[in-house]
Amino acid sequence: MNKLLLHPAAKPLVFVLCLLPFAWMVYGAFTDGLGANPAEYLIRSNGDWTLRFICIVLAVTPLRVMTKLNGLARFRRMLGLFAYFYVVLHLLSYSWFDMGFDVPDIAKDIAKRPFILVGFAAFVLLTPLAATSFNRAIKAMGARRWQLLHKLVYVIAGLGLLHFFWMRAGKNNFAEVFVYAAIIAVLLGWRIWNFASKNRLQRPPVGRGQLSK
Repeated sequence: MNKLLLHPAAKPLVFVLCLLPFAWMVYGAFTDGLGANPAEYLIRSNGDWTLRFICIVLAVTPLRVMTKLNGLARFRRMLGLFAYFYVVLHLLSYSWFDMGFDVPDIAKDIAKRPFILVGFAAFVLLTPLAATSFNRAIKAMGARRWQLLHKLVYVIAGLGLLHFFWMRAGKNNFAEVFVYAAIIAVLLGWRIWNFASKNRLQRPPVGRGQLSK
């Protein structure tokens, strides 16, 4: 399996798979297949795919560690950039279809409605992660600072989930919210458990002499 993941064709294949939701939306737009409210469909679909890609990004490391498929790591950066791609489409769809690109009205709407403010905050935090997702940025920042910056993905996941919760609250539809919440909770819980396990292994054993002091 690792050989397949490391094959030169693997990355282009994953790239094409990541573009399929966008291609489906474009196809639907040209064939009147987006339902009775195409604007709402595009806004929500792009938002849903943003949250899905954030979950996929968070799942890469646990899957790599548990399955020993180290080749999965080479897709994480690309998957993160696709999360940003879909959040940009989500924001553009809202700005165009809902607000007509009226910047003052958009600013007022963001400040007035908490669920939009939370979603916009997630977009703002995701932007530096996308902007530094290349090797030159890692060298310029240093690996430690780069890793610290990219830990913002945990905050972004929480904000994205809260944004999604508030959107669904208007229709009292929480089924999907609970699914995403469970996925994110498991992925973050695994990280906490893994971090605690590593700390226990690195801690020097306490000898009898130390216990008696």
